[in-house]
Amino acid sequence: MSEEPRRNGTGDGAPQHRAPGGGQGSEHATDEGPHSRLMGTFEHHDVTPEQRKRRRTRSRASMATAIALFVAALLVVVAVLGSALGLFERKDYHGSGDQDVNFSVSDGSTTGQIAQDLQSQEIVANSSYFVSQFQKRYPQDFIQPGDYQLKTHMSSEDVINRLMDKGEASHYAAIAKTQRLDDTLTTLSQATGIQKSEFETLASDKKKFGVPEKFPDLEGWLHPGEYRFPLDATAEQVLQEMVDRTKETLKKNDVPEDKWFEVLTIGSIVEFEGTPKNYPSVAGAIENRMNHPDGETSGFIQSDASVTYGLGKKTVHLTDEEKKDKSNPYNTYANPGLPVGPIGSPSDDAIAAAAHPEKNDYYYWVTVNLDTGETKFAKTYEEHQKYVAEYQKWCSDHEGKCS
Repeated sequence: MSEEPRRNGTGDGAPQHRAPGGGQGSEHATDEGPHSRLMGTFEHHDVTPEQRKRRRTRSRASMATAIALFVAALLVVVAVLGSALGLFERKDYHGSGDQDVNFSVSDGSTTGQIAQDLQSQEIVANSSYFVSQFQKRYPQDFIQPGDYQLKTHMSSEDVINRLMDKGEASHYAAIAKTQRLDDTLTTLSQATGIQKSEFETLASDKKKFGVPEKFPDLEGWLHPGEYRFPLDATAEQVLQEMVDRTKETLKKNDVPEDKWFEVLTIGSIVEFEGTPKNYPSVAGAIENRMNHPDGETSGFIQSDASVTYGLGKKTVHLTDEEKKDKSNPYNTYANPGLPVGPIGSPSDDAIAAAAHPEKNDYYYWVTVNLDTGETKFAKTYEEHQKYVAEYQKWCSDHEGKCS
């Protein structure tokens, strides 16, 4: 390549003066232009179009990277601040809700505590928002203790309406199947705040509730199930409602009053001795024992559950001495026929089975698996003993289950 001619003079080697600031009076400015002064010596070399294109591409890429980094940093800042300030938390649900929830408000609970419970049960979306909305509407009021039927995912407004509707509050009580009278009265006392002694006094006054004289007390009459009693309900009103539910079940199964004792007593035994799917079979076997005093069982029902009830125990394990004890009026091993009264409150299914027992040839039954409730029936004692051995093996394989 040939040497590029010099540009700093006219060729005679004398320096040429430039106008101050490199203005139009400068020959150097006129010759090179302002761009050449800014770009340094870049224009002193030959640059191809492809090189210029690559430079522009790199410049654009650098700018895009810088923008992306700025946006990412901005998003991080917004996320951190938003989380700290609660900007992204859901404040409320919309709609009427999803699944039913029984919600309890304890005596002395603050609005804040209630709000936390509502959020933990997914009834409201945000406890703080609920409190703020409640205080706007009821700055001087409080939520009445009791049980409320709510739903998951309700709006705070709907929940407040339910909680502050005086007709919504109630005392909730769940009475389990096979629950004895004493345990039931404990449950009712805890649910309503009424002294247990008040329930006990009333339970012995069966005439007050229209229960026949043959029954020792209200055992067998306090129907199992879920109840919601008004906040101002008395102990008598609570018990009457439960007794009336039992009467309704008897009526539904066409049981005449002179059969109430038999059906409720057998039904209570069936409840303990079987599972809903085999209640009718157990009831049929009990009928066979009672109706055939000359049969293999000589008229004895031989229910472990009735014996333990009379002993005040809760076990499926009985000694030979306990089975021979005639002084126990609930001992169906030592005393033929029915015990002196029910041993619990039978459910709808158990009452139906006792009212309409299955017609079968069974005299014996034994639950061979206490976890699943599997029960096996036999016509003879010899066959029954095989199933008893099966039960005993299950007990030995499941330590502590049969004690």
